[in-house]
Amino acid sequence: MAKARGKVIFKEDLCKGCELCTTVCPVNIVVMDKERINIKGYHPATVKEMDKCIGCANCATICPDVVIEVERIIEK
Repeated sequence: MAKARGKVIFKEDLCKGCELCTTVCPVNIVVMDKERINIKGYHPATVKEMDKCIGCANCATICPDVVIEVERIIEK
């Protein structure tokens, strides 16, 4: 049976820190990076455990600024 996983890519300098993406992740791996500040002055979103990403793209769908891209990978 094939298993899906994903790779999330953020355009971090465009993130305005709205945190919407953190509310829709079914595996709770999208978080705000409290250690960094982007060029807009916000804490950008990031993924804390990429290996747990299932590639659902909920985060990319809800992002109002199109900051997130999700690559879906099907493993056999």
